Amino acid sequence: MIHQSGLPQATEGYLEPTEFLDFSHPLVREFTAAAVGDASTDRERAVRLFYAVRDRIRYDPYRISFDAIDYRASSVIEAGHGWCVPKAAVLAACARAAGIASAIGLADVVNHLNTEKLRERMGGVDIFYDHGYTAMLLDGHWVKAVPAFNIELCTRFGVQPTEFDGASDALYQEHDASGRLHMQYLRDHGTWSDLPLAQVVEDFRTKYPGMYDHLSVNGVELGRFEDDAPL
Repeated sequence: MIHQSGLPQATEGYLEPTEFLDFSHPLVREFTAAAVGDASTDRERAVRLFYAVRDRIRYDPYRISFDAIDYRASSVIEAGHGWCVPKAAVLAACARAAGIASAIGLADVVNHLNTEKLRERMGGVDIFYDHGYTAMLLDGHWVKAVPAFNIELCTRFGVQPTEFDGASDALYQEHDASGRLHMQYLRDHGTWSDLPLAQVVEDFRTKYPGMYDHLSVNGVELGRFEDDAPL
């Protein structure tokens, strides 16, 4: 696995299938083909893939496990839901399936629109450690994209959906639709050629010990995240 403190410096190692970016799997191939359709450029293919992952896979941080199989792109597509890290893996895997070099990025963010239920599970912490994003090489430069919040969830939480044009970074907005603070990026940990699950698990163990202990035994089953929207 290749780790860079920033964006990748080359394409070698960022086009191959990996343990988690298993784009040779039929489910990933089918998902990619359906999303890409007749797109003729890498940029257009990347944009279509972004919206397919954003909206066809429901964002759900209430159901998290530490089982490696649950982080494979094929498994996430089959499940139809995931939180930011596995959704970033799906976009990266589909991008590679479409011939676009891609990487997984992790960053620490403050989420001001957390739910009380999830905040309690996180031990009262509002920092989301190891927030996942995807980096893709388009038109000669790397762009970052976060396909996490599906459009229905954004509507229920009153958050402007993240849009992607394939030319500029598509990250969480600083404010929501009402001007309230939504997300603040604190630290970017760089990018990897495959999903660094071991690091994510270790960070959860140290940053969210209560959640880690619960996950280790039962996983998180807190209902439906969108049902706790404050609107």
